[in-house]
Amino acid sequence: MPVRELDVREVTEAVKALSITANYDLPADVYDALVKSREAEESPVGKEVLGQLIENADIAVADRVPICQDTGFAVIFAEVGQDVHLVGGSFEDAVHEGVRRGYAEGYLRKSVAEEPGHARRNTKDNTPAIMHTSIVPGRKVRLTMMAKGGGAENMSSLNMLKPSQGWAGMVDAVVDTVSRAGSNPCPPVIIGVGIGGTIDMVTVLAKKALLRDVGSTHPDPRIAAMEDELLEKINALGIGPQGLGGTTTALDVFIEEMPSHIASMPMAVNVQCHAQRHKTVEL
Repeated sequence: MPVRELDVREVTEAVKALSITANYDLPADVYDALVKSREAEESPVGKEVLGQLIENADIAVADRVPICQDTGFAVIFAEVGQDVHLVGGSFEDAVHEGVRRGYAEGYLRKSVAEEPGHARRNTKDNTPAIMHTSIVPGRKVRLTMMAKGGGAENMSSLNMLKPSQGWAGMVDAVVDTVSRAGSNPCPPVIIGVGIGGTIDMVTVLAKKALLRDVGSTHPDPRIAAMEDELLEKINALGIGPQGLGGTTTALDVFIEEMPSHIASMPMAVNVQCHAQRHKTVEL
């Protein structure tokens, strides 16, 4: 099969569009989950708050404005087909340029600070993006843009557990992370859990887990049962929508797992707010 050429200018245009639509249009699965949660919520205040979140999403779509004032750090998951030849410049530069244009043309808040340990100067264009690139079979490039807000990201956690702590230790770590987060990540939250790998990889697994559709079931029934258990325990905390109490603290919990060292049990929790902003395009 011949190699397919793809000009990186197409990547820039795609990332620009993703940056805008991800911030304006709440994914249908998340919107539907908010509607169902409002119907099931036992707290009158919680039910009212969920209604306000739905109304906010409707206004964003109708008026073409951001769902939230925190338009996030741009996180890009790129699956690049091994039979694609990228031409016209650097792939990474093209992604950054797409973010730069999208955040300017979409009137999105620029939230990235360079030299964070001291100067903390705003880069003024929301770059650089965080990129996770993998080489896959095929002749296409699949790009997913996630706008990750600071309030939810700040509440995430990395836990280097002992293997002997097992599943019970992981449950405690996840529930404790959400409990300590309280209202800070703007619940109802979506929780991504990474298990295994190494200290760096497990945090990527947790973030990648957030890309699943709300309400979807993990194909491994054992992991599906683990997700259900975590969701039940998290919603039993009573934090509720926007931290005002209720039975809807989380919309869903997703787990991604990979092998780990025999002496290790890395486990990461990536907290996402109710504005689960991500969009995907295939080139």
